[in-house]
Amino acid sequence: MVMRVFVGRVVEKLRSWLSLSILEQSSMIIASILLGVVGALSAQFFLFLLRWSQYLFLNRIAGYTPLGLPNEGGSAIEIIGPHGLWLIPVATTLGGLIAGILIYSLAPEAEGHGTDTAVKAFHQAGGFVRARVPFIKLIASAITLGSGGAAGREGPTALISAGIGSLYGDFARYPQAQRRTLLLIGEAAGLSAIFRSPIGTAVFVTEVLYGNMEFEASALIYTVIASVVAYIVNGLFVGWSPLFQISTTILPPDISAYLRYALLGVAAGIIGSIFPMLFYSIRDGFKALKIPPHVKPAIGGLLVGLIALVVPGVMGGGYGWIQAAIDDKLSTITLVLLFFGMLLALPLSVSSGGSGGVFAPSLFVGGMLGGMLGHILHQPVAPFVIVGMASVFAGAGRVPIAALLMVTEMTGGYQLLAAAALAVMLSNFVQLNLSSRLKYKSLYEAQLPYRHASPAHQEEEIDEVMKLLGTEGYSVPRSVTHVDLRKLLMTGIPVDLPDDRQMVLLTIQSHSPCVGQTVMCMLSFDEGDQVEVIGAFRKGHTLFPHAEVPLEAGDKLLAIVTPQGREELAEYITSIE
Repeated sequence: MVMRVFVGRVVEKLRSWLSLSILEQSSMIIASILLGVVGALSAQFFLFLLRWSQYLFLNRIAGYTPLGLPNEGGSAIEIIGPHGLWLIPVATTLGGLIAGILIYSLAPEAEGHGTDTAVKAFHQAGGFVRARVPFIKLIASAITLGSGGAAGREGPTALISAGIGSLYGDFARYPQAQRRTLLLIGEAAGLSAIFRSPIGTAVFVTEVLYGNMEFEASALIYTVIASVVAYIVNGLFVGWSPLFQISTTILPPDISAYLRYALLGVAAGIIGSIFPMLFYSIRDGFKALKIPPHVKPAIGGLLVGLIALVVPGVMGGGYGWIQAAIDDKLSTITLVLLFFGMLLALPLSVSSGGSGGVFAPSLFVGGMLGGMLGHILHQPVAPFVIVGMASVFAGAGRVPIAALLMVTEMTGGYQLLAAAALAVMLSNFVQLNLSSRLKYKSLYEAQLPYRHASPAHQEEEIDEVMKLLGTEGYSVPRSVTHVDLRKLLMTGIPVDLPDDRQMVLLTIQSHSPCVGQTVMCMLSFDEGDQVEVIGAFRKGHTLFPHAEVPLEAGDKLLAIVTPQGREELAEYITSIE
């Protein structure tokens, strides 16, 4: 506590001596370097725990050694013990039970896939993550994955390293805006180390926040620094070669090949639309079970174990099986079984309340889809596996740029960059259109569609409203201060303006003809400049100033109205608070 106060006072003193912008940039660069080192070390520690957990649950209890990546020390072959696969459900159920008790007794935020928790912390908690969460996530994820859970290691690593970034920001008393950035910096560092993808992961943490091709661009320079530092430090332990190896020579595609990659992109977009619905529908099913949440991951683990009796490749992240697919060592029927097996096993492991990520399983599903299509079209399999990996995750996670960069770095398949870009963009386009009518649109539920929809940016957009009021010639009475005005706006109290106008909050009713329409529908009720819509709000989220967002019942509109405009709106569209 004394050290925390001392560090906070030093930072505050420095701010009083130096230019704020220069200090902020310098301190954030230093923080990026420090978190890059810490992120790499935390990723290595997590992998260490994961290896020990796998040894205990799968090797010792189940007598099973899964296919792994040789460049990570994994087994190049699948080893089945004297009892066959029959003890695998015991290991997966026990691991799920221990993880569930640990999570729901100490830190319920650690359940599920950690990237979504980090996204939620950015948007809704000012970048704050409880101190215990990274440590509980570390242990629970190692147990879930090590016991054979069908999940990835990026989600746990993302939340662990993001939590460390949040703790650092809290410890050094950074303002909320910088603490949100530190969350992203830590997340990028951990992911870079775990995937050996310094550029892709730096982009991923800024892109995954939003579902419609927007980025948290102001954080990008710092996430790149942290990612590169983490990549270098991690390389001291494991080397700098790509995570997956391409054993065959991949030639640049010819013109006809691009048509086949386009077909793969469309298929990936369809799967990317189905995947989130399946994932969260199973989550909703587990939530509806009237049993203690502590035991739900055990049920999910049992079901995954039963699937593994037929398709053992679904356990863990399945990286060894992805490598086998790249090497064209899997038959078409095996690819089909692995594809459908992971589609079902991932939700059972993670949506039941277990702890693990969705990135690696998405790569797995995409790789198997690409392998199947390569076999069907009688094409070299490795390029289709690699492009399929990027395409499915780009659609399901709505992160096309990051998926393209990450998979390219993870495989070293730079010759496929153009073909992968075509497939990825088609996948994203198809997924956006197909999922627009679905309840669950992305694997990242906390993802928001646009930057302006994030509560993290609500204050700056209210500031923009104030600027617009000034440029439009509406002067707020001097008796109403900037802070008072915000309070009035949030409570719905009208504010008198010159020319007998008022600034009011209007609430859209369920019977309003504007439900499902944009704010442009207001023009049909606005004759004679009676109403001007300044901003829109939905459940605490700011929709302003984008007029293309469809309105919903319960939305609040900040508007400048005349008395006649008030009467028209009260009668035909909304009630006025």
